[in-house]
Amino acid sequence: MHKMDPNPIPQFKAALASAEAAGIELYNAMSVSTIRADGMPSTRVVLLKDVDERGFVFYTNMNSPKVTDIKSNANVSLCVWWSKLLEQIRIEGVAEPVADEEADTYFATRDRGSQVSAWASQQSEIMGSREELERAVEACMQRFDGGPVPRPPHWSGLRVVPTRIEFWYGKADRLHERYLYTKAESGGWDITLLQP
Repeated sequence: MHKMDPNPIPQFKAALASAEAAGIELYNAMSVSTIRADGMPSTRVVLLKDVDERGFVFYTNMNSPKVTDIKSNANVSLCVWWSKLLEQIRIEGVAEPVADEEADTYFATRDRGSQVSAWASQQSEIMGSREELERAVEACMQRFDGGPVPRPPHWSGLRVVPTRIEFWYGKADRLHERYLYTKAESGGWDITLLQP
């Protein structure tokens, strides 16, 4: 049996560090599921960029379908899966925007190509050709002409404030270990051991 921290955030950070140390490529990749306005779920993979007591942060184009979904229904779920470790972590919570200062700080750490692409790409919009995107990238490169690239107004981060976090550890004979953390009214966390 795993020894579980009373707080799921340090437990998650330790698991994330173990995945990185194990050499898992894109160890910080996670699926994000939202609910479309028509009630259908929609899932895609993004990169986790920060986690602390406030929640789990990823960055995106704020005009993207995922953000459109979140504006109408802020309830989301996240899932991390590391097959090499036989570990899965599921997170349920409410998404909220990060502060502009936080988004600015993170954007400044991105490589220049990623900064420029945040300006050039109209994420998820229909594109006539690849050349159309390449022309947009070239126009942005000329616009910023070797100077700093500021964060676009349509690009920022979302923080998922967790209400439930489940840690799943794969075991022989499918006798897996499952620990469910549920946010208590007191602000702490209740831990429940679940059947496999």
